[in-house]
Order: sequence, then C-alpha cells, then structure tokens
Amino acid sequence: MQEHEFTLTEEYIHMIQLLKAMSFVASGGEAKEVVREGLVAYNGEIDYRMRLKVRKGDVVEFEGNLIRVV
Repeated sequence: MQEHEFTLTEEYIHMIQLLKAMSFVASGGEAKEVVREGLVAYNGEIDYRMRLKVRKGDVVEFEGNLIRVV
C-alpha cells in the first residue's frame, strides 16, 4: 500500500473532491462512479456517500493508496 498525505486547509473536503485533488480520478463523474461501486474505504469501512465530509485525522483508501488527511 502506498501512503500519501493530504493537507486540509478548510474544515473538511468532500470525498469526491479529495479523490480528484489527489489525481486518483480524472473527473468528478469518475470519482462518483468509484464511490458508487464501493471501491473507496473511509476509516477502514467501505462508504458509498459521495458528499462525505473528510476531516483531519481521517484515512481514505483507494486502489492500493492510503491517504492520511492532516
């Protein structure tokens, strides 16, 4: 698993925006699709919410990538 850090400058970032910001998907539509298909884990659990608010301390996993939000 490859680890990455994402520095949050606001209170939160939506899950689909985080995937786009990390360049793991090319578009918002692609981000929505991978979340809808259950390919994204939030703090160790598969989560299907596209507007999920990811905050500092959260961990997101997608396709062998672990994103720590700091």
